Amino acid sequence: MEQDVYDVIVIGSGPAGCTAAIYAARGGMRTLLIAGVTPGGQLMLTTIVENFPGFPDGIMGPELMDRMREQAERAGAEVIYDEVTGVDLSTYPFVVRTGGQEFRALSIVVATGAASKWLGLESERRLMGRGVSGCATCDAPLFRGAKNMVVVGGGDSAMEYALFCANLAEKVTVVHRRDKLRASRAMQERAFANPKITFVWDSVVEEILGEDRVTGVRVRNLKTGETQVIPCEAVFIAIGHAPATEVFRGWLELDEEGYIVTHDYVKTSVEGVFAAGDVHDKKYRQAVTAAGFGCIAALEAIRFVEGVKLGIVKPRIPASGS
Repeated sequence: MEQDVYDVIVIGSGPAGCTAAIYAARGGMRTLLIAGVTPGGQLMLTTIVENFPGFPDGIMGPELMDRMREQAERAGAEVIYDEVTGVDLSTYPFVVRTGGQEFRALSIVVATGAASKWLGLESERRLMGRGVSGCATCDAPLFRGAKNMVVVGGGDSAMEYALFCANLAEKVTVVHRRDKLRASRAMQERAFANPKITFVWDSVVEEILGEDRVTGVRVRNLKTGETQVIPCEAVFIAIGHAPATEVFRGWLELDEEGYIVTHDYVKTSVEGVFAAGDVHDKKYRQAVTAAGFGCIAALEAIRFVEGVKLGIVKPRIPASGS
């Protein structure tokens, strides 16, 4: 193949993307990691990470991502800090475009992740990492023994967070803007049956209280207009996630929420394009599972590229995007 064609282009520099780049580069693939303008994914918004294997004393989220990116470079991956603005999967090698450049690849690993949806409050931004989090399974253990934790939302993720927090706190308060939950019946039954979990219905969080750390939330009832302050040590926002897949719309099969549809763990609807991490995994959303998917995607990409170079694999390329 021509020298200007990469074997593997990895898009995204969170745990999935960095792991994919490490494995692809170590596997002898000419690898390009397009890290984005602000690299590192959601872990850049966290403080200490205590559940990533290998760090018994914990590690700060940004430091963990810096180390993973450095490891990818040491393995031989090239890294650029730019955003992908478009792709063309109707031609082979595939085309990936950034702000001012165009790259070609025999295989692509999409690891662009999914961002938590937030309430949009100034206090929410200010107290991020100081008691405000979008991942209870990641951060609730930091507040073990708390008198109260607040979970905002009414879907399956919110109920999963509430049940998880109930194992760690004396009380959990769920704040939901409607008078009934959106969660599955099974998740609702589990939450309602837990004596530690209480519900504040028809209400929204207007402000998260505290200077250097969370001390409570001010909520407003949407029907009566009345407000109340709920003391708490942590607030977990569970109102949904938005996968970063818009650039792939029309090229890859997406589900109704915009997540990439995969089979055999990481294979997408286009042969030679693989997905890894939160961009397709809306169930677990953990750094370590994202890294695992990054490993799988890279191994599949290596196998695919080797097949192409040997003439064993003939990529079936779609006619065009839409």
